[in-house]
Amino acid sequence: MRLGLGGIAALGVLPLIGAQRAMTADGPETFVYVSNAGTKDIYVLGMNRDTGELTMVEKAPVPGAEKTSLVSLPMALAPNKRFLYAQLRSEPYPVSTFSIDHTNGKLTHLDATPLVDQMAYINVDKTGKYLLGASYAGAKVAVYPIDARYLVKDKATQIIDTKPKAHCVSIDASNKHAYVPVLGADYVMQFKFDASTGMLTPNDPPTVATKAGAGPRHFIIHPNGKWGYLITETTATIGTYSIDEDKGTLTEVAFVDTGDYNQKDSAFASDIHITPNGNFLYGAVRTTSMLHGYKIDPEKGTLTGIGKWPTEKTPRGFNIDPRGKFLLAVGMDSASLTVHAIDQNSGELKSVKPYPMGKQPNWVEIVDRIHD
Repeated sequence: MRLGLGGIAALGVLPLIGAQRAMTADGPETFVYVSNAGTKDIYVLGMNRDTGELTMVEKAPVPGAEKTSLVSLPMALAPNKRFLYAQLRSEPYPVSTFSIDHTNGKLTHLDATPLVDQMAYINVDKTGKYLLGASYAGAKVAVYPIDARYLVKDKATQIIDTKPKAHCVSIDASNKHAYVPVLGADYVMQFKFDASTGMLTPNDPPTVATKAGAGPRHFIIHPNGKWGYLITETTATIGTYSIDEDKGTLTEVAFVDTGDYNQKDSAFASDIHITPNGNFLYGAVRTTSMLHGYKIDPEKGTLTGIGKWPTEKTPRGFNIDPRGKFLLAVGMDSASLTVHAIDQNSGELKSVKPYPMGKQPNWVEIVDRIHD
């Protein structure tokens, strides 16, 4: 059941989320989507671009499975930002397609398609015609076609077995190469991607190794397409890689250490993002509930630490708004989201305000309003 503003206010949620100050005359210009694994829903929030203030719009249920979504509910946006995909990590592992109403940010559920396995990470290629997923529990990478209605088809284009704990699928700007960190194998798989067929083929070499026991988790690509960045879950390090423009292959440049690994237990580093202007990179570590910030060298792509800041308890996911002004982090164990302001000169973070979320919030997507 969806709740309108009146229903949410009746539950006492709206005053905690903010007031109408986040709204313009025509409504918010930016919308935030937070998935909650424990309550199988997506919070839709309006965002004030100047202050970062959030206003509740609705809670959209994610249907298709009786049980909760284990420890995460991954989401992915279509390239045109008009559709949102979300997968429940409980049988039958349905991925839902939602259309985004850009007048008010609300979601309309269109369809749910069972996938071959639960995915730790989903992504959509640059054409919007294929959904790619990495299965941590199932040790596989899968590619599914997306039809003209933006619905995920029920028959996979390709299913590839991997070593244990495939954790992410990242696609480069050319839409010709894909990268899959495999935590259990301590390497990143490199693929060529054919957008005309949706097929992945191993690149040469097919993998790039990290240090033994590092636990590669998430990989992202710099806006200039020249560098990629890998965060390792176990040791909480972040690596810079150069990307061959033609071949799409990775070459390790340098790693930085967050210092959050105690050499005994996993640091459980989680997520990594770059500001849209390419100046700053941030990584999250769950055991310490810290965000680590780095300045990116514009010539080499290497990282220089600028600070670390406390955030929500057990920050599994975060994201940065399209203007690079705010970082929004959610805490799995705090059931809350904190808006952090990003200093545009230094990259330092300043906590602005926390907001209550559902149970086990873990994924954040941010979309600017489209004016047709």
